[in-house]
Amino acid sequence: MPASRAERDAERARDDLRHMRRAVQLALRGDTSPNPRVGAVVVRHGEVVGKGYHERAGGPHAEVNALRDAGKRARGATLYVTLEPCNHHGRTPPCTEAVIASGVKRVVVGSVDRHPHVPGSADRLRAAGITVEVGVGGAESDELVRSFWKHLTTGLPYVCLKAAVTLDGRMATRTGDSRWITSLESRREAHRLRADSDAVLVGVGTVLADDPQLDVRHVRGRNPLRVVLDTKLRTPPSAKLLLPGGAETLIVHAPDALKARAKALVAAGASLLAVPRGPGGVDLDAAMRALGARHVVRLLVEGGGNVHGALLDAGLADHASIFVAPVVVGDAQAPAFASGRGSDTMAGAYRLEAPRVRRRGPDVWMDGPLQQDRTED
Repeated sequence: MPASRAERDAERARDDLRHMRRAVQLALRGDTSPNPRVGAVVVRHGEVVGKGYHERAGGPHAEVNALRDAGKRARGATLYVTLEPCNHHGRTPPCTEAVIASGVKRVVVGSVDRHPHVPGSADRLRAAGITVEVGVGGAESDELVRSFWKHLTTGLPYVCLKAAVTLDGRMATRTGDSRWITSLESRREAHRLRADSDAVLVGVGTVLADDPQLDVRHVRGRNPLRVVLDTKLRTPPSAKLLLPGGAETLIVHAPDALKARAKALVAAGASLLAVPRGPGGVDLDAAMRALGARHVVRLLVEGGGNVHGALLDAGLADHASIFVAPVVVGDAQAPAFASGRGSDTMAGAYRLEAPRVRRRGPDVWMDGPLQQDRTED
């Protein structure tokens, strides 16, 4: 018995979602900051005939790469793209021109581009006789560009708080020992997060306690900009994150920090950035705006607890990525994940919105956007 129209529509919807998810996976290969990651797939008669992704800022966009890969096989095919094609002249010509010239008959879009110069792209494609459908795999496509939209609309980086904690929420013992709370599998994932970020930030307390390198070692990837919040410039010139050959290290300090310390740190290879003072240290909003102006779109914050707490209190944290180990310290004096003012009620506490929960070795990894119901706080 021939399939009904409803059955055919359901099957096409499943195929559309499957191909869009393939485009999402392709997008993750790109190193495009400060531009968004985009992936594209060309499908003809159920067969993938072209694949592409935006590899780097200023390079060809995902649609163009996928259509080039497909060549003549793109004619009459369906193009799946995670972000609405651009419709303007920038570093590259409008992708709408390449799509129309390719001869595809249908374009499936995951996420709508809210950039001011994009509106009109779907109308332009439709005017050329191309069927356009929007919103397939929208949640996964939106996740690809979440940090980009934050930076575009506010000038601020998308801030992810990352930590390895025990079951009782501690990041170290009271003596400062934290090596190692989590497994090698979790530490590898943490290094992937670093490689995926434009900058990694810690407070000076973490530098003094752990002397971290803040580089990417357990996986392949680029080293991000290293940022230290250090109001009084207490970072030692001998710190590992100042060793030659690493990524740039930017130390954010107050204007009244001692000039002798500033001179020593510059001589050791540090870059310095003075911002106004704020409650308890440097003004965090000013620091975030300065990083955003340096094209830091994705900022990974690795502590300590005072820094996490201050960012939460200031409403500047967007995301959390927490690795929980099956270990209990059992000490109220051990440093916690976040040591800020916090909330008086559970209703006002931060929660992970639809978190992804996965295993890494014996550990549990929870990752997702942060959300707070401020009306009850």
